[in-house]
Amino acid sequence: MSRTAELAAAHPGVSLWERGREYREGRAWATNASLILLGLTLIRLTRQFISENDHFTIGNSGAAGWSVVVYMAAVLIILTQPTDKWTLRIILAMAVLCRLVPLYEDPFLSSDIYRYVWDGVVQHAHINPYRYIASDPALKFLQDPYIDEFKNMNRRDYAHTIYPPVAQMIYYCVTFVAPSVEGMKTAMVGFECLAVGAMVALLKRIGRPVEQVLLYAWCPLLIWEIGDAGHIDAAVIGFVAVALLYRAKGRDALVGLFLGLAFLTKFYPIVLFPALWRRGDWKMPTVIVGLTAFCYALYSSVGRGVLGFLGEYQHEEGMDTGARYFLLQLVDSWRGSAANAALSKQALAAQAHGFQVFALLIMAAISWWAWKHATIEGSVDAGGRRLPVGDEPNFLKAATMFAIALMLLFSPHYAWYIAWLIPFFCLAPRLPMFAYICGFFYLYTTALADPGPKMFLLNKILYGGTLGFFLLYLLLQKWPVHRWLHPGWRLSPRLDTARKV
Repeated sequence: MSRTAELAAAHPGVSLWERGREYREGRAWATNASLILLGLTLIRLTRQFISENDHFTIGNSGAAGWSVVVYMAAVLIILTQPTDKWTLRIILAMAVLCRLVPLYEDPFLSSDIYRYVWDGVVQHAHINPYRYIASDPALKFLQDPYIDEFKNMNRRDYAHTIYPPVAQMIYYCVTFVAPSVEGMKTAMVGFECLAVGAMVALLKRIGRPVEQVLLYAWCPLLIWEIGDAGHIDAAVIGFVAVALLYRAKGRDALVGLFLGLAFLTKFYPIVLFPALWRRGDWKMPTVIVGLTAFCYALYSSVGRGVLGFLGEYQHEEGMDTGARYFLLQLVDSWRGSAANAALSKQALAAQAHGFQVFALLIMAAISWWAWKHATIEGSVDAGGRRLPVGDEPNFLKAATMFAIALMLLFSPHYAWYIAWLIPFFCLAPRLPMFAYICGFFYLYTTALADPGPKMFLLNKILYGGTLGFFLLYLLLQKWPVHRWLHPGWRLSPRLDTARKV
């Protein structure tokens, strides 16, 4: 007699789906076996990505596309299938192996890491990294010993370093131990370990399966942009993840410390301040202000030069003319090319400023929501009620909204800029963010990733697809037909312990 027939005989009058539930929930071994197979495939695709740099076979877009397929399958499995004590170990082991593959390879997607190493060795020579451009004759004594870093560095002939003080401190510490690209990559993977540890702790605290950390650890965008390119955004991710954890614990001063560290590594995480600040709290803002003053004071010998290439970068990226904002470009495209060509520089600048005001209004609206709903999960709110554990904390909702709104408004052209969204997707998985992250990663490895009309088309596809998935998400929230396929499938971040064995 088959297993299905046995279940039918044992449970008369029960639906076929319910009869099979007991059998499915006892099959965590199948989940683990599937994850091992998918993990090994992801490792192979990472190796394929490395080989594409020298021997073109399927192209970077081919390796990226298949990596997205594997990642999607793994996400579907981990959100719907039973797990056991081995599942998390498999997830973390495969994540580490994926990052080891590109660790000792030359970075291909970006040359930013060479600047990191250079800034570190300049500081070891007791020179303020903001004082000279890399090609300045005053640094000739460093150019020859570190010729690879010097030659491969971008903007070495005209740009001062752009990275804030905490980033410079990280470069100093890493190059003290290992002044090399491999050493810097290893440090960035270390920050990812910090992020994973914080996310596992936070998932436990809010009552969600810790295996959900796969959504972060297996994301191919991170394997490429941090494992291969070694971007400093890994430190931002680590600091933000710890700040979120301490926010859940109600440790205001530590929230300020780690959010301040993230802000002083790359400026954009400061948008999370309204989401993580509690009404009446003075510790968090005081720590951020004090940390900022202290860190900038350490490099203040160059005066205003401590801002580095920041102002020129804004012009180079078209922020002052609006050329970099896709949503503004989309509005311009409706007006017609002839009308746009007639606009003066002043008119373009005014238009860009208008869009920036619009962006600030969006952020203000999210700030108002965060202010109205500010709570700490598992603690007592302003009305004296103890908050339930398991549902998504309001501070996490607000932080997610700030992060995704900034990226959609800013419309970055580089995949590492959106890397910091992935922890939010891990902690609170949503279909639209999943579509945006995977779509961005894949599209920016295709021939469309070329500034100009092609990139405009790329963004139309990306934003249009994300909007479509957002509408689908709303429909499925109202009419959850997806649960007909599998009752464990979750499109919203709600507590689901039934699938845990």
